[in-house]
Amino acid sequence: MLSAWNRRDRPPEDGAAAGLQGFTVDKTFLSSLKGILLETELDFLRCVSASIIFLVVSFAAVTSRDGAAIAAFVFGIILVSVFAYDAFKIYRTEMAPRATQGDQ
Repeated sequence: MLSAWNRRDRPPEDGAAAGLQGFTVDKTFLSSLKGILLETELDFLRCVSASIIFLVVSFAAVTSRDGAAIAAFVFGIILVSVFAYDAFKIYRTEMAPRATQGDQ
């Protein structure tokens, strides 16, 4: 395990990426089953959280009864429906258990 003392004893590395060594992406993990499932779950959670946020903001905007607030409410409801459809498609194609060839 490297500590701050060990890093200080080593010679400095060249390049801009030297300070970003801990933030590298492991491409073998992302191509594995766990990595694919993680990406799918994050996409699904992004859609659900965006739907909730836009729904709350839309209802908060419509309380002022101004013309622009009504337009913001309609736009927010349209965005909620788009994000809900996206979440539905992600769930149906990637998260729902698929029937195997033998079960058909």
